[in-house]
Amino acid sequence: MGMVDEIKISKAIVEKYSAKLMDVLESDVAIVGGGPSGLVSAYYLGDMGFKTVLFEKKLSLGGGIWGGGMMFNKVVVQEEATGILDDLGIGYENYDEKHYVVDAIELAGGLIYNASKKAKVFNLINVEDVMVKNGRVAGLVINYTPVEMSNLHIDPITVSTKAVIDATGHDASVCSILARKGGDLELKGEKYMDAPLGERGVVDNTSEVFPGLFVAGMTVAAVYGHPRMGPIFGGMLLSGKRVAELVGSKLK
Repeated sequence: MGMVDEIKISKAIVEKYSAKLMDVLESDVAIVGGGPSGLVSAYYLGDMGFKTVLFEKKLSLGGGIWGGGMMFNKVVVQEEATGILDDLGIGYENYDEKHYVVDAIELAGGLIYNASKKAKVFNLINVEDVMVKNGRVAGLVINYTPVEMSNLHIDPITVSTKAVIDATGHDASVCSILARKGGDLELKGEKYMDAPLGERGVVDNTSEVFPGLFVAGMTVAAVYGHPRMGPIFGGMLLSGKRVAELVGSKLK
């Protein structure tokens, strides 16, 4: 094994990360949240040729997939969502005529891998505000998550984008910021458990909720007041693809 140099290792990391960040200061689409719907939308939008960036607040991506149901690391999808799994090369097995079982680790890993091939992905980035110009969301205000966690008084930086997707799940964090700061947006709040209603509602109401701001996944439930649905992820996957189609159509 050849000799390595500690300083060159440091330089390589700083140089390549800085170049990656510089490249996304202006993008076509910024996705906030690296759960299932955010990862699926990143894959499809990147595959369409749009310059796409995804910001995840936590260290790891995948949202609620990893733990399956009550730490049994299997999840369920409906037949309608298996085409997305086929597109991404993720395996599944038939349980009955309506339910398909997916290994949670393979699903999370497969979504992350495919999204990272089509979009620039950043973890440990917190979106603390939005940029609104002429009545339209035009960018995001970002900082490192440890800054927020440590309550440090450090100013953020801004990125510009033509469209933002709030895929932050239960928190609906981007929508909450906009609503709190006077944007014409009301969050009805996520409701009780009802998997059939929740799955349909999340897909059907994937939409643009404010000029330039789209919602996907459980963010849809938080905005429109749909029920939660637990460890079934077909609606999340289909919502991610649906929002990619909506944003792609708008940008074209």
